Amino acid sequence: MTRPPQLADRAALARNRARARRAGPALFLHEHAAGEIEERLSEVNREFTAPAIVTGFPDFWHRVVPDARIVADDETLDLAEGAHDLVAHAMGMHWAADPVGQLVQCRRALRPDGLLLAVLLGGRTLHELRAALAAAEARVCDGLSPRVAPMGELRDMGGLLQRAGLALPVADSVPLTASYADLTALMHDLRAMGEANALAARPRAIPPRALFAEAAREYAAHHAGPEGRLRATFELVFLTGWAPAPDQPQPLRPGSAATRLAEALGTEETRLPDKAPHRRD
Repeated sequence: MTRPPQLADRAALARNRARARRAGPALFLHEHAAGEIEERLSEVNREFTAPAIVTGFPDFWHRVVPDARIVADDETLDLAEGAHDLVAHAMGMHWAADPVGQLVQCRRALRPDGLLLAVLLGGRTLHELRAALAAAEARVCDGLSPRVAPMGELRDMGGLLQRAGLALPVADSVPLTASYADLTALMHDLRAMGEANALAARPRAIPPRALFAEAAREYAAHHAGPEGRLRATFELVFLTGWAPAPDQPQPLRPGSAATRLAEALGTEETRLPDKAPHRRD
């Protein structure tokens, strides 16, 4: 089977995360993700007794769920088949070369009717930084380099769950906006998150000093708030799915409803007039 191209330089990603842990990580995104996961689990009428968490930040997530088995978010996950009734993939799947493969491995680790919860950074994340760097590099270097990791769009995420064989798939997102004094402060925060550039295709040469000065001007010109602080968007995408089980609720076949929606709501149904088909001469 053909392996997908490597997205991340895993050694560089590990170095970035280790540096963040040594310096005192900036984990406000993880904290928000953990709060969302705890709230979502509280809405599920189920007690989970064998949880596992896949993450690149084991210390933080062990404090969140002390009885969970913590698993590194490597391309091959150290998960035993059918061992868990809950698997949470926490804040690392946006670096995976094969996100469907990650979801498949998580599904195999679930018992029948076990729950998967994944949270990752989505496509709107750092769109301001991506645009500013692209515009600056086009002017200064007469070309573009991969400097911000590509991230999946929400509209595609539900399809990933279905491809992985998970039942009752749901994908939703929570946008967050942070503000920074300048571009340097944003870059420092990304390093403290362990989210600095670790792309396998990233440029290795030292960039010209003018590049980031131009990017700072571009960012401030288009993405500054009323007080001059720079806005930075982060999108947390949440994926929920269940391991298939015979007694799970199943969706009805289209057209099999016995009652019209208008009757259920106690309103009158207004039929739209028939339209002639559009013709293109």
